[in-house]
Amino acid sequence: MSTGQLPAPRAASNAISFSPRARRVIRFVARLVNPLVLRMAGHRWMPIVGVLHHRGRRSGRAYATPLGMRPLGDSFVMPRTFGANAAWYRNVQAAGWAVVTWGGADHTVFQPQIVDAATAKPAFPRYERLLFALLGLDEFLLLRRAPAGWRADARAGER
Repeated sequence: MSTGQLPAPRAASNAISFSPRARRVIRFVARLVNPLVLRMAGHRWMPIVGVLHHRGRRSGRAYATPLGMRPLGDSFVMPRTFGANAAWYRNVQAAGWAVVTWGGADHTVFQPQIVDAATAKPAFPRYERLLFALLGLDEFLLLRRAPAGWRADARAGER
């Protein structure tokens, strides 16, 4: 397989589910921790965490969400820890694109696609793959890097 090619994606089977109470606690902790993580995420010296820049699907508000992510060929993959309920995921799905800050650079990404662990596995080191397996996490979001000159307002023809 050459550098720019990916294996055919397979459908994912599950994600971690939390009770509403646990999700409220996680949101509270994230509001405290995320501003600190955002100061470190996306830099060359922090390859574990990148920043996903997206817009609210209803509000249009700009968001920056720190996420574990890795490059994979001409794409980026990130675990969908909270499945389809994560606001960042729903925003990216609605828009069809986002900007990823990773390795000290911004990358426009588009064509969101859910893939399973087997498809995403080559992007992650062994210790993270083990953690994903222990957590039963098998859903990842794959976002392809947009070609040079691609514009979000022209994305209707890209889908």
